Amino acid sequence: MLKKLILIAASLLLVLPLAGCGKNSLADSDALTRAKLTNQIFWGVKYDTRLFGLMDVKTGEVQGFDIDIAKALTKEILGSKGHAVFIEVTSKTRIPLLKNGNIDAIIATMTITDERKKQVDFSDVYFAAGQSLLVKKTSPIKSIEDLKGKRVLAVKGSTSAENIKKAVPSAHILELENYSECFTALKSNQGDAMTTDNAILLGMASQNHNYHLVGGTFTDEPYGIAVNKGQQDLLEAINDALKTIHENGEYDKIYAKWIGGVK
Repeated sequence: MLKKLILIAASLLLVLPLAGCGKNSLADSDALTRAKLTNQIFWGVKYDTRLFGLMDVKTGEVQGFDIDIAKALTKEILGSKGHAVFIEVTSKTRIPLLKNGNIDAIIATMTITDERKKQVDFSDVYFAAGQSLLVKKTSPIKSIEDLKGKRVLAVKGSTSAENIKKAVPSAHILELENYSECFTALKSNQGDAMTTDNAILLGMASQNHNYHLVGGTFTDEPYGIAVNKGQQDLLEAINDALKTIHENGEYDKIYAKWIGGVK
């Protein structure tokens, strides 16, 4: 973080008039201009979400679909010398970190919603997901209708908990800090089902064969990349880069690597 602040401070001296420097906060300064001057984009990503953003303890590097998409976008925006820097976020911390200027953009299994649009601007959809349920294979729960009176685990700050509250008011929602805590609670019988986007649950089920997804998908959860309000240039650059990696086949390669083989 100290390195980022030093780089940003240097870039601001180059791009802002001296008389106006005191009027602009870190979050308000132009993110795309900073990125081009420093050859870096700071991405908020998940560290606990298999297939999308998961820390590899052996290499000390975060890996996944979101990570590779961010790298590809950085290359398109900044060129071959561009560097994607990854900062850990959770569903609860990602918007505050963006608003404070700690990161330039969020690519972290984040569903586009009207409520979130009041705080941030979203890119075009980069992944189409849907909410589902993860349960033990021996569980009697087969669909969302079976959640009446049941304990349902969800992540704090996510849309998943709100969707269950609306669909099944009698369900008991237990909100935890992250997906790992939710899945640990499910395995220790502290909850009857876990809910979030199917893409995330598929990653868990693929590594834990005593669990499976049930009930199909019961919502549309389009994932978008979020930038701070006022960062229109960066948003346009991200959308242009997304279009390019779709057209040149890079997106399909990344999708096949992380998602294509998961059933």
